[in-house]
Amino acid sequence: MHKYNVEYTDTFSGEANYCWVERASIAVAEWPCYKGFDGNGRIEPRGYQRAVMRKAKAAVGLTGVKGRTTSFGDDYMFRPYGLATVLFVNFSE
Repeated sequence: MHKYNVEYTDTFSGEANYCWVERASIAVAEWPCYKGFDGNGRIEPRGYQRAVMRKAKAAVGLTGVKGRTTSFGDDYMFRPYGLATVLFVNFSE
């Protein structure tokens, strides 16, 4: 299992403000559980990213909320549409 730390906070001028913050920890099954291949024979990371974001959003009460997800390697950032908030998902050792 891979462990992730989740932080959900407000924004001010588009930057994380941390006036209030909700924190949670989640665990997601490792890569072999998400077998999907792109055209070049590599494992497709979208299925794994979707599983991580689904659990992270559920942990802070954002189930069903649409937005834009940005990936930074092992870390993800989710900005919900129409809300002045941001969700950070960081890989934990």
